[in-house]
Amino acid sequence: MQTMADLFAPPPQESPRHAAAEDAPLADRLRPHDLSEVIGQDHLTGPDGAIGRMVAAGKLSSMILWGPPGTGKTSTARLLADAVGMRFVSISAVFSGVADLKKAFAEAEAMALTGRKTLLFVDEIHRFNRAQQDGFLPFVEKGTVTLVGATTENPSFALNAALLSRAQVLILHRLDAEALGELLRRAEDITGQRLPLTPPAREALIASADGDGRFLLNQAETLFDVSLDAPLDPEALGKFLMRRVAVYDKDRDGHYNLISALHKSLRGSDPQAALYYLARMLVAGEEPLYVLRRLVRFASEDVGLADPQALVQCLAAKDAYDFLGSPEGELAIVQACLYLATAPKSNAAYAAQKAAWKSARDTGSLAPPSNILNAPTKLMKDIGYGKDYAYDHDAEDGFSGANYWPEGMAPQTYYRPVERGFEREVTKRLEWWDRKRRERAEQP
Repeated sequence: MQTMADLFAPPPQESPRHAAAEDAPLADRLRPHDLSEVIGQDHLTGPDGAIGRMVAAGKLSSMILWGPPGTGKTSTARLLADAVGMRFVSISAVFSGVADLKKAFAEAEAMALTGRKTLLFVDEIHRFNRAQQDGFLPFVEKGTVTLVGATTENPSFALNAALLSRAQVLILHRLDAEALGELLRRAEDITGQRLPLTPPAREALIASADGDGRFLLNQAETLFDVSLDAPLDPEALGKFLMRRVAVYDKDRDGHYNLISALHKSLRGSDPQAALYYLARMLVAGEEPLYVLRRLVRFASEDVGLADPQALVQCLAAKDAYDFLGSPEGELAIVQACLYLATAPKSNAAYAAQKAAWKSARDTGSLAPPSNILNAPTKLMKDIGYGKDYAYDHDAEDGFSGANYWPEGMAPQTYYRPVERGFEREVTKRLEWWDRKRRERAEQP
């Protein structure tokens, strides 16, 4: 069964399609042969979708396919031409110029005289400049070509208004986990192999693709080509597919030992020991600005909002040292060191950053809800950007309680303030907002 996600580059212009050779890249072998085989874009290719309706009517209008990489823009265009019996011509805005466009239009006009209509697919159409985009207009208006452009950029900003007015913008979605999982199953069917992964590693592989089917197949092909004694778990998969970062050359052990001792003494709220290690470093000739950079980092990592003035003190010490130099400016470094050592400690901001960064990597490029997106263009308004946005300043207590998380993603809690210092007050604020959200949700 030869099926696939609709992901890949078109075959040579007007050449008949043949089954890909067994040694061809996996992406080629899984090329779709019908719109029904396209994965993840049922909202367009299904019977009620814009493309499905056009195909059923046997007539295409010019369109712009807008979506992330690896979601099937090229294959959808090629299959559209097949579905309605049109001649398919493909050019890339990256490699083509005015001469290529003129040639394509001249050939389309000649073929029109024989009764053959042309679908002109322009990949990366946003890379054509404004004048080149304007060059499409008379040929689209006359029906010389049906234009299908593909872009990863927002058409509102990347394409001329005149061109947009003559083409329908269709939005392709990033492939979700279900679609990517189906793509892997098809890859296993056509190769007759199972991916050497544990179930959690398979989920990690899918998450790493960030909605890009082409990337997923490339990674899968690498795994099919190796012989392993046992399935990879997520940690082993990460090591296998990603190159390790080069290890830093630590040729000054004393340097790193002392900065570690200073950091740990500050974290342990021992100002005397912290001063000792600070003195050891500066007396030995350590660059004061290096020490200051570490203190600034400590202010956010280990004090954070337990004492918001910690970061201010450290940045002020840096400015004072820049102004005074050594040795006078070193007293400002001492003051910052003592402030940090005696400040209440919290790593809540640091922990929140790590959790949020992990969540961002895991969820990839999920779009924010459309009601909180700006809509500076008519197209963006038409597709729902900014609709029903709740302006908090107009709400009771200046708080709307709206949901700001992407569709399909449950609200997360990354930041958990501690019961120390100023973060006690932050906790009260968070609890008040949480209570208001619950009250808003309970209202009819």
